[in-house]
Amino acid sequence: MLRAYRLLAAAATPLAPLLFAHRLRRGKELRARLRERRGETTAKRPFGPMVWIHAASVGELASVIPLIERIRAQHVDVLVTTGTVTSADLAAQRLPHGVIHQFVPLDAPRYVRRFLEHWQPDLALMVESDLWPNIILQTTARRVPLILVNGRLSESSLRRWRRFPATIAALLARFELCLARTPADAISYGELGAPHIVTTGNLKFDVPAPPANDDMLKPMRAAIGERPVFGAASTHPGEETIVAEAHRRLRARLPGLLTVIAPRHPERGPGIVEIAAAAGLQAALRSRGQLPDATTDIYVADTMGELGLLYRLAPIVLIGGSLVRHGGQNPIEAAKLGAAILHGPHVGNFAEIYAALAAAQGALIVGDVDQLVARIGDWLGDPAARAQAADAARLTVEALGGALERTLQSLDPYLMQLRLGQRADHA
Repeated sequence: MLRAYRLLAAAATPLAPLLFAHRLRRGKELRARLRERRGETTAKRPFGPMVWIHAASVGELASVIPLIERIRAQHVDVLVTTGTVTSADLAAQRLPHGVIHQFVPLDAPRYVRRFLEHWQPDLALMVESDLWPNIILQTTARRVPLILVNGRLSESSLRRWRRFPATIAALLARFELCLARTPADAISYGELGAPHIVTTGNLKFDVPAPPANDDMLKPMRAAIGERPVFGAASTHPGEETIVAEAHRRLRARLPGLLTVIAPRHPERGPGIVEIAAAAGLQAALRSRGQLPDATTDIYVADTMGELGLLYRLAPIVLIGGSLVRHGGQNPIEAAKLGAAILHGPHVGNFAEIYAALAAAQGALIVGDVDQLVARIGDWLGDPAARAQAADAARLTVEALGGALERTLQSLDPYLMQLRLGQRADHA
């Protein structure tokens, strides 16, 4: 099957411009950097050892920024690749000085070969579960050690790979190490054929709380004043309608209520304004430089990298991707910044985290708009109960840290080899 995939990918490469054009129209590529998706670049490779870290999108990249900082502190150059426009924005904002960011090449043999010939990484780290066959096969064919970091397998990914056991086993056999987030992930990777597995914990627990620009936070606080605030973070299609309906029902009970919605994909902001209008609500868009005023019901935070702002403004936050069948988004940042957490029933992507929060009574589940209305109303009316839940969530997240040090311990023999090689080159 891998041979068939490689042949098909090679044969389909001439059609790549059509794919790129389609993605450009949908805002999923940057025209100025499209050549990177073909493995081309104007950036120069630094002299000396280089670690290549691939993270699919925003969540994966955010989880490894502390790891990148620690590797960079060892005077090793780092190349980071991602596959989405939003992750490129995050890279520009948060990557340490000197770290190179590129878009990952399309998984076509010609593009991957061109990428590897230019960058010549000495160590490759793949984050979580973004496994591309040509990238894996060509990287290891060059004798570059390949390690899976913060490895996870969702239920859907596990079901999918079980249909192709020989294929996934052949890919996982190329990894020198599989550093799994949880014991359950480790068991799943072992079942699929990963030969060397270490459970290191979830790097997301060691990510610092997201920052908030004081010049932006102060005007927002001044605009909101004493109004009660509810937030919905990283929402997906279908969830904003529920949130808008909850706001509509709560208006009479909570005069002045402001609901802040931060969609997972910021380009959906104007559509959320339309949803609010259909519910008879006034909405404002942050991307247009608007601040909420006395008439604003729904404030749409359709900008990148500002969840830290939302979590500091809203004492109660619904974590999106959980009221619809997406699998849930990460609640850790909200917990670290003291928000009381609500979520829907679909949290398979972060099942262990939500289970720990539930056991500590640090998060509450809502199954529909009626339950959402009840939970928001109860917590906004009872600050002590809300603070108790927020404290439980924060303490739970703090207790689950330590994955960064365990990951670095597993990587240290490989990084030591790079440092020794660097010294030999200088000598």
